[in-house]
Amino acid sequence: MKDLINKGTVVDVRSPQEFAGEHFPNAINVPLEQVQQKVNEFKEMPKPIIAYCRSGNRSGMAVSMLKQAGITDAVNAGGLDDLLLKAK
Repeated sequence: MKDLINKGTVVDVRSPQEFAGEHFPNAINVPLEQVQQKVNEFKEMPKPIIAYCRSGNRSGMAVSMLKQAGITDAVNAGGLDDLLLKAK
């Protein structure tokens, strides 16, 4: 997972309030409800796209949306706590 994080883009799909409370270092915040509208921005981001949320549910939905839009190099990292553990 460290290699993916180092070469890709970490995206927090939680709300701006959740993101402000705590987030993964260098993550960008794109709330789930904005993922569809920002597909073209995602296409320009370094791959892979590593999405996370609180539990893995919203990030799973975000990854599905990205894959349907043709961005196949997207992974669901689960919840923030999971990602922090995997990145060690």
